[in-house]
Amino acid sequence: MNPEQAEEPDREQDGRPIGRRVFLGTLGLGALGVVAAPGLQRGLEGFLGGVAGRDPTGLTGLLPNGGGFRYYSVAASVPHRTAADYRLTIDGLVDRPRGYTLAELRTLPQTRLVRDVQCVTGWRVPGTPFEGVRLSHLLDAAGVRPTAKALRFTCFDGTYTESLTLDQARRPDVLVALRMQDKDIGHDHGGPARLYVAPMYFYKSAKWLSGITVTDRVRPGYWEDLGYDVDAWVGRSNGRTDDPTS
Repeated sequence: MNPEQAEEPDREQDGRPIGRRVFLGTLGLGALGVVAAPGLQRGLEGFLGGVAGRDPTGLTGLLPNGGGFRYYSVAASVPHRTAADYRLTIDGLVDRPRGYTLAELRTLPQTRLVRDVQCVTGWRVPGTPFEGVRLSHLLDAAGVRPTAKALRFTCFDGTYTESLTLDQARRPDVLVALRMQDKDIGHDHGGPARLYVAPMYFYKSAKWLSGITVTDRVRPGYWEDLGYDVDAWVGRSNGRTDDPTS
């Protein structure tokens, strides 16, 4: 789904996904060469930028660009949404289901977080600012019912899904993000609005967010169905020991 996500994972003998990490490691020496040769880097980025949007495998998204991120999607194509036609729906086990326009989301209290972004493949983008509406604020406005236990997130690419428990979703460092790196979130980074789960690996921060459904149980998302951990705490999941991001 993201530049922070890569091809579908293979499996180790003990059941842990390794495909994305192994492939990224294979590219490591090439990446060092690219960093050492700015001219070559610019040429490679131009090529990758031209083909990434047509690459459903995501292999072209494995080398981050100068800003630390590159376009990636698990869908063959992703429709664009503008401020005029974007909607975020909140439904399921709530008393007041509703839809938000982008303008309405922007009028709500905004929270700014600056955290490192950690990909489960191993790379990190330090000190990345995100701004948006705390997910807990939207849940309070919707009136979550007592039987609720979890949330399911859907995206307007038509493919990607994610989940959080209700307790995780209510953390103050979980946002429906509208800005990233001090700019409105553009299409390639998952705009106009995306999920941002600061203390978890970035595959939990679903791009192109379009729906939040409150449910009675956790339903694993796209990458969890392929073997990644549902509870994706940085440094405490997926067999990794990265430093926490928050």
